[in-house]
Amino acid sequence: MVRGKIEIKKIENKTSRQITFSKRRNGLFKKAHELSVLCDAQVAAIVFSQSGRLYEFSSSEMKKTIERYGKFSSDYFVPGRPQVELYMLELRKEMDIMVKKIDLLEVHQRKLMGKGLDSCSLAELQEIETQIEKSLGVIRSRKADLYADQLLKLKDKERELLDERRRIREEEIRETLVRPMLPVTLHTEKNETLRACRTSKHSSDQVETDLFIGLPVTRL
Repeated sequence: MVRGKIEIKKIENKTSRQITFSKRRNGLFKKAHELSVLCDAQVAAIVFSQSGRLYEFSSSEMKKTIERYGKFSSDYFVPGRPQVELYMLELRKEMDIMVKKIDLLEVHQRKLMGKGLDSCSLAELQEIETQIEKSLGVIRSRKADLYADQLLKLKDKERELLDERRRIREEEIRETLVRPMLPVTLHTEKNETLRACRTSKHSSDQVETDLFIGLPVTRL
């Protein structure tokens, strides 16, 4: 059976209110105990009943927990001090810490660049030298990788150029083999025609230049 949602308001019946107080108090202390065990937290709970009776729970000594709370309150929650002022104070503290860290980094950077080494001890100089050698090793490794990549790209480009040159050469050879066939054939036919004409003319000249002695003979 599903329980209905209970409206949160003051219980008017005194008996029901006392029963609810007892149950909720025990439940609150049980949850506080579970929180301290599961999360290894320091938990304390203080409850005063309507009649003024004190009920308390603490995962450790209540006195130590209260003292710790009092110290925390005195450090961060000064009476009369605005919360904005506390916030600005915390920001200033964080800013001072960051400025100190930046100053240390700048000093270390100058030392890595070979500046301000007069105040360094032998151990500090050795540490700086070790860091520089490590940095140089990383730089050389990266430089070698870039050279290797460029070399591969150049080899690929060279291979492409050789392939293109081979293709152009093969096309030139094919054109050279096909182009002379037609002119040779035409030249041969022309020579045969000239030779035939010369032979015919020579025969005609021989017939017409024969010498006949005597009366002309009628040729049929």
